[in-house]
Amino acid sequence: MKMDSNKMKQELEKQLKHEERSIKYDRKNESLRIENRITGKGITISLPNIVSKWHEKKENAIHEVVYYVEEALKVMGTKQEMSGKEKRIFPVIRSTSFPKETSEGIAFFTEDHTAETRVYYALDLGTTYRLIDESMVQAEKWDKDEIRQIARFNLRSLSTETKQDTVAGNTFYFLNTNDGYDASRILNEKFLKEMSNKISGDMSVSVPHQDVLIIGDIQNETGYDVLAQMAMSFFTNGHVPITALSFIYEDGTLDPIFIMGKNKRT
Repeated sequence: MKMDSNKMKQELEKQLKHEERSIKYDRKNESLRIENRITGKGITISLPNIVSKWHEKKENAIHEVVYYVEEALKVMGTKQEMSGKEKRIFPVIRSTSFPKETSEGIAFFTEDHTAETRVYYALDLGTTYRLIDESMVQAEKWDKDEIRQIARFNLRSLSTETKQDTVAGNTFYFLNTNDGYDASRILNEKFLKEMSNKISGDMSVSVPHQDVLIIGDIQNETGYDVLAQMAMSFFTNGHVPITALSFIYEDGTLDPIFIMGKNKRT
């Protein structure tokens, strides 16, 4: 079977059809907008991205996006409060191209991180989470520094167990628990320092998508080529892509690595 955007559109329309929803197709951008008819709130998904994932994961790619949309619409349809749920507040890493406000024009609570990444904050709801926006902060009269501190504290309580693989003398450590906060571990300074103590070469850190963090012990130029290919592959196939660029971690700072071609980096 050959899959394209039109066939994917038809399949998603069939699986996401509901009397309380409207589904609009944007032919120019090849995207679907699924909205709640009553609230007008919804989510937009890119069809080419899903088609690309379908060629690797087949039907699982469709199941994943349907689940993602269903959970997102559930969250949009309910009012969420942070008070009493302090242990469920976490930082979330996103690309700087990710929207800075809700579809209603309400700004998300964010802070700068790197030129490629930005920090958002989320209220964990079990199977999904709700990004915290300014209206939630103001309605409950929360202090933003307090939210930041609580989120970082909760992040440090999450597992930092990694799996490793060695390629051409370079060791790569993968953190992939699928709890929604794998990439967010890049904000766990204690974890990064612990990893740096066991690394003898250059320490790279990659967050190609939401559900993985890759740390590299780069010993040679081949390691940088492998790193670039690996990061791009994860970025292309990730459910929530962040950045295909990797970073060098040194003295508590993250500097982007630009790999121009084989055995060339800046």
